[in-house]
Amino acid sequence: MASHNELGKIGEELAAQFLLREGYEILERNWIFQKAEIDIIAQKDNQLCIVEVKTRNSAFFGDPQDFVTNSKIKLLVKAANEYVISNDIDMEVRFDIIAILKNQKVEKIEHFKDAFYHF
Repeated sequence: MASHNELGKIGEELAAQFLLREGYEILERNWIFQKAEIDIIAQKDNQLCIVEVKTRNSAFFGDPQDFVTNSKIKLLVKAANEYVISNDIDMEVRFDIIAILKNQKVEKIEHFKDAFYHF
């Protein structure tokens, strides 16, 4: 596995553990619909949280959250819509980003709630 893929998996695990510590229930990980993958689907306080995890080993080229593109947002919204419909979910949906900087010297996790809107 390429090192960037390994870093991504480490980041997703760190994000899931972070969410659990914060009182979230993890419903799904790496949920796929067509070409879209939702890293983490979690629930807390009657909100469904669609979480995109971005992990980088350096902020030299920008913060991790800056790498969530408009096309990625469109795919996340499409997949989230399918998840809600398929599972007959009746609760507010929120889109979050968990940005992780992780290298030998730094491990920083930031949680951006309502990071973008889906309309």
